[in-house]
Amino acid sequence: MNPNEQKLVYPWADTLPEPGRSLEVVPGVRWLRMPLPFALDHINLWLLRDEIDGRQGWTIVDTGIARAEVRLLWEQVFEQELQGLPVLRVLVTHMHPDHVGLADWLCGLWNVPLWMSMTDYTVARLWSGAASQPAGQVGGPNGIAAEAHFVRHGLQDEQARAQIRSRGDYYPSMVPSVPARFVRLMDGQTVTIDGRPWQLIVGYGHAPEHMSLYSPDLQVLISGDMLLPRISTNVSVFDTEPQANPLPLYLKSLERYQGLAPDTLVLPSHGKPFRGMHERIRQQQTHHAERLDDVLQACGEPCSAADILPVLFHRKLDSHQMTFAMGEAIAHLHALYFEGRLRRLEGEDGVLRFQRI
Repeated sequence: MNPNEQKLVYPWADTLPEPGRSLEVVPGVRWLRMPLPFALDHINLWLLRDEIDGRQGWTIVDTGIARAEVRLLWEQVFEQELQGLPVLRVLVTHMHPDHVGLADWLCGLWNVPLWMSMTDYTVARLWSGAASQPAGQVGGPNGIAAEAHFVRHGLQDEQARAQIRSRGDYYPSMVPSVPARFVRLMDGQTVTIDGRPWQLIVGYGHAPEHMSLYSPDLQVLISGDMLLPRISTNVSVFDTEPQANPLPLYLKSLERYQGLAPDTLVLPSHGKPFRGMHERIRQQQTHHAERLDDVLQACGEPCSAADILPVLFHRKLDSHQMTFAMGEAIAHLHALYFEGRLRRLEGEDGVLRFQRI
């Protein structure tokens, strides 16, 4: 456990839900954990006891990726954890594959609606259709368009380029389809779950229109990926929005949690439930301020995003991590560029580089 983690409180210590089973974190809220085939090897999902139009049942928050082993674990959950009650709706915090991948399967299985923000729903529908589009051209962290984007920002390693280029089906392989209809979630809206109001809090920078849920009655925040206890939320610039400036959006979004109860129990999508939300927000603000200063100092001479990877990441990156590392490096450069602290230069080789003013 790193020093920052030691400043947080983990009510369940090292206890984790067993595969296909759940743990109750507060009355009516149960914690599931599903596998991911990455270095970040799990996602936390949530079962919320619910009642809609007089029907007793459950709301599922987030879904896991579309893999046979995840479907099998869900079937175990249905058999053992629902107390004989049905699923009433599926609510998704945002459009990343580990959160929305099985939404269509779950909604179809239980004949229930998907609840999601409009922006993330629309992007998920677009990207899940990538298999029917020209290879790698739909957008996201992998494929032909992604390779060209990262090459423009200095990525020359041929092995990394080939891996990025070859994974044009990255998103649709984990999100093969999205329900044709949905119920729109919006910032500030209140969703009643089991008679309790849950407030929706929008977050930007990590996903187009991420929705966290806060229960004032329970003092519980389902934070999605916006606030994680051990790792920093990925904030990236990808090829579909190459001029994006997401890092200030993310940091501004964290301020939306400042008014929540100090003892709020945070239920993150990765890592363990924790208390110490305001401390964790301070840690994230400090972390990014330090990284921005590191990048600014490195750019005494013109630097591409690829050049500053060693400044931001002090470990070997696999192909999956490389795409997000490049995206994050561009995000830090863009934050300083749009703030007027770096100039952007295009070299004769077509590579974009940034230099301190």
